[in-house]
Formats: sequence, C-alpha cells, structure tokens
Amino acid sequence: MSGALDGLVIADFGRVLAGPYATMLLADLGAEVVKVERPGSGDDTRSWGPPWAAGESTYFLAVNRNKRSAAIDLTSAPGRAAARSLAERADVVVENFLPGTMDRLGLGYETLREINPGLVYCSITGFGGEHVLPGYDLLIQAAGGLMSITGPDPATPTKAGVAVVDVITGLHAALGILAALRHRDRTGAGQRVEVNLLSSLLSALTNQASSYVAADVVPRAMGNSHPSIAPYAVFRTADRPLVLAVGNDRQFTELVRVLGTPELAADRRFATNAGRVAHQHELAEILHERLAADTADAWFDALNEARVPCGPVNDIAEAVALADRLGLGPVVEIADSERGTVVRQIANPIRLSATPARYRTPPPRLDADEACVS
Repeated sequence: MSGALDGLVIADFGRVLAGPYATMLLADLGAEVVKVERPGSGDDTRSWGPPWAAGESTYFLAVNRNKRSAAIDLTSAPGRAAARSLAERADVVVENFLPGTMDRLGLGYETLREINPGLVYCSITGFGGEHVLPGYDLLIQAAGGLMSITGPDPATPTKAGVAVVDVITGLHAALGILAALRHRDRTGAGQRVEVNLLSSLLSALTNQASSYVAADVVPRAMGNSHPSIAPYAVFRTADRPLVLAVGNDRQFTELVRVLGTPELAADRRFATNAGRVAHQHELAEILHERLAADTADAWFDALNEARVPCGPVNDIAEAVALADRLGLGPVVEIADSERGTVVRQIANPIRLSATPARYRTPPPRLDADEACVS
C-alpha cells in the first residue's frame, strides 16, 4: 500500500525531539527521511538513558523510526559537499541548529534555494529570529509561562511530565511543511518555514493565554482545578483518584443524580457553571464526601452510563491498556532483522483511510545508510 507522501525526500538535520518528531510523522506517511548525524556519537538522544531497550536509548527509539542514518562531518569540506548534494535532491530540509549555524556551513536557505528552487526549508529554533539562546524544553516551559500555571499552587511552579513544548513545536513544523508543499504543488516554488518553541507554546496555551491578551487576567497555578469550568478536577474515591470533567449543566445534573444528591442541581450556588466555578471549593468538599463511598471503577461505570465525563488516573501502562481495549491499536511492533529483535513503539495517531501510516523500518543504527548520500 502506498503512503500519502511517497516519493518525498527529506534531509533531516534535526536533533533531539522537535525536529525528529516532525520528520518521523512524515516518514510514517511515506516520506523518505535521511537523518544526518554527527560521526561517532550521532543524535544526542542516542546516549540519553536509562531506560534502554536491547542496549539502545528508548528516547532515541521513540522518534526515529522509518529513517535512514548518514553520519556526516559538517565541519569538513567533504562533509559539507555531501550535505549540499543531499539537500539539492531533497524536497524538504529540516534543521534545528542555533540561528546562523547552517548559513556558516554553506547550507542556509538562501544558498540552497539557488540550487533547488522548489525546496521547502524548515528551521526550528528556541526563540525565533536570530536569537541564539538554546531552546531546551524545560527552559521554554519556564520562560513561556507553562510552569506558572502548572503545579499545586503559584509558589510551586511545575514542569509537565514530558517535553510537551518540543512535541507541540514538532507538530507545528510538520503542519508548516505540508502547507508549504501544497503551495509548491500549485506554483513550483519552495519557501522557508520557521517555527520556534516559544511561539508554539504561547499558541498552545490557548484559553490561558487568551485570558491575558483579551481580558488582562494573568492565570495562576490552581493544581488540578480549572479557572473556567467546575467540577473539572481530581477527586478522592474509596480507593484511588477519579477525574470529573463536567462541561455543562446537563452533565452536572446527571452527576449529582448518580451521586444521590439531585438537589444540588437546583442549588443556586451550583445551578450554573459560573456559580459552580465561584463556589468550587464548597462543591469539591461535597463531591469528595460522596465519591468516597465507592471505588473509582464503580463510579466510572455508573457515571459513564449517565454520559458524565470521568475516568480514573491511569499510569502509562494502564493508559496503553485502555487504548488497546478501545481498539485503537496503540502499540506497533517493527521487526529488526539486523538486531534480531522486535522494536515496540507507540503508533502514529493519524488515521488515513486510503494511505495509512506504515512502519517500514526500525530506528536506524548510526551511519547505517552512508551510501544514501554518496
């Protein structure tokens, strides 16, 4: 079965997470991705462990399937010539070096567009423009405001449990690349695509950023509560935590009916969402008391039958098991004949009816495909 992006060649100079995540998504859809790495050590994430799987970093494995690896010394003249040759025949170049680095190597956009006018050239930076501050995810979570709204209270800024800014930026990069390719399909002309971690995070802050720019309200950390919806938080049950995500009055009416307190739906404090937000601490105490009477799974069954959004707080193993029970096929297995192993990974979440994602090859060994740039 063909892929939606079959025939597309991507020269991937990206490292760590944002760039490799973007190019892996495109590779899953059929693009040929040549991953350019440092000789000897390769992508930084090859050494990021534990944990390891068959001696390899699970971090690296997570975002590098369906790619070929070529170790090229970009500090040498032969290496730069090989990279330039690869870019000349590529449809897309992706890079996330500090601003100015690719220009100094003779691999900047203005140089490459002269030899490849249809080239889509995607640059990923930390802060955009020519700002040379390194763009580490934790730094952006702090500087970009995410940590100020994450955690139990304003005095305890907390990072997300995954490098979410890198992932969001990778998604934006993939979207920008596809838009630029659509433009090239119509006109024959390539263009430069620029994304940066700070702008991507600000966009992803959505309602929280809007509360500031539209209403001059600066959000603060509220733990597991929500500034605009209630009850929308984590609650205690007889055995383990349960999330309630009640988004409208019908759901609230059904919630309190199942809990055996239907009168709360008519209580002036709780009859509307605005009222529930204003009195959410009072409401939370009532809900905690009622939910403590049974287990999380029992409430999950009863509330789901009433179409009240809720769910237990799963660990990642339980989350994967849930997706499997729902028939989502969350895990793929890729046979690796060279290693004599099977690499297990999370599947691409995009479902296409005619050109689905394909899992052709496992993440490559360093410089396994040197001949592809010869």
